[in-house]
Amino acid sequence: MKLLIAYIQPEALNDVKQSLYDAEVYKMSVTNAMGCGQQKGYHETYRGADIEVNLLKKVRIEIAVNDEFVESTTDAIIKGARTGNIGDGKIFVLDLPECIRIRTGEKGPEAVG
Repeated sequence: MKLLIAYIQPEALNDVKQSLYDAEVYKMSVTNAMGCGQQKGYHETYRGADIEVNLLKKVRIEIAVNDEFVESTTDAIIKGARTGNIGDGKIFVLDLPECIRIRTGEKGPEAVG
């Protein structure tokens, strides 16, 4: 089992979700996040004051999958999020040692679904 964590641009969320649905991945958690990377932020003027904004809005997607779905899930995220520009995002693949479905008590790959 693996836990996929993807950070993407907020405007790419609908395309990523559609790409995941096309790949038959329906379970995910989505949260708003802020961060910076190679983009390094930008400057803006607010009421005459110059402000450096270095934490940019991102969306964090978490998906727990069984090992056989890792490649198709990551490919779907990339397909939906890639624009070719800096800031498209990152995907982290982590080992998931245990999963327990609260409703039934199932454990392991069966609980992931």
